[in-house]
Amino acid sequence: MAFLEVRNVCKTYQMGEVTVEAVNRMDFDVEQGEFVVVVGPSGSGKTTLLNMIGGMDTVTSGTIVLDGSDVSAYSPREATLYRRYDIGFVFQFYNLVQNLNALENVELASQICKDPLPAAETLQAVGLGHRMENFPGQLSGGEQQRVAIARALAKNPKLLLCDEPTGALDYKTGKAILKLLQKTCYDSGKCVMVITHNAALEAIADRIIRIREGRVDAVELQESPMDADLLEW
Repeated sequence: MAFLEVRNVCKTYQMGEVTVEAVNRMDFDVEQGEFVVVVGPSGSGKTTLLNMIGGMDTVTSGTIVLDGSDVSAYSPREATLYRRYDIGFVFQFYNLVQNLNALENVELASQICKDPLPAAETLQAVGLGHRMENFPGQLSGGEQQRVAIARALAKNPKLLLCDEPTGALDYKTGKAILKLLQKTCYDSGKCVMVITHNAALEAIADRIIRIREGRVDAVELQESPMDADLLEW
């Protein structure tokens, strides 16, 4: 059994008299410890897929199994606990609490988890040991994204989901964040899944999942992914 199994997953929305198929019979596996890039154009269903895997949305049909548990069958309460304990989220626009400093933002996440990692050590690991007392407004975009990554990692999640994590960053800072995510994956042995529209990121992935019009267009494995330091786009 794979670490993550997505089987014939569909998601439809009703907009008046129109039925919109956001995800249409997606099917793929992901193994533990892989750095996964899910790539596709805007509107292809990437974020909808991430939301269903992360327990923020429900499937219309099909199954999603993570680490042997059928996530798609969870009740609302079970889904809340799943998001709290098993999933780390990193978004494009950081979502930090502005009146809390970097350390407090990370501690906020670790307070709701079963087996959190020390907040200060997690900030050290992402290179922000010297910025713990700074508030988000005193940090650059790249530093804020590092805090967001530290916050997600402090939960000690089974799976780290990243939705366009470099979308609001300049090229140099974006590469640094990708390097950090890649290093986190390989150092921790955790699965990291990055959702992006930027096909150049395929080069750094262990597993590439290409999505188009709500379907999985192709799945490709790479034996020797590129180091994020060497990535160009």
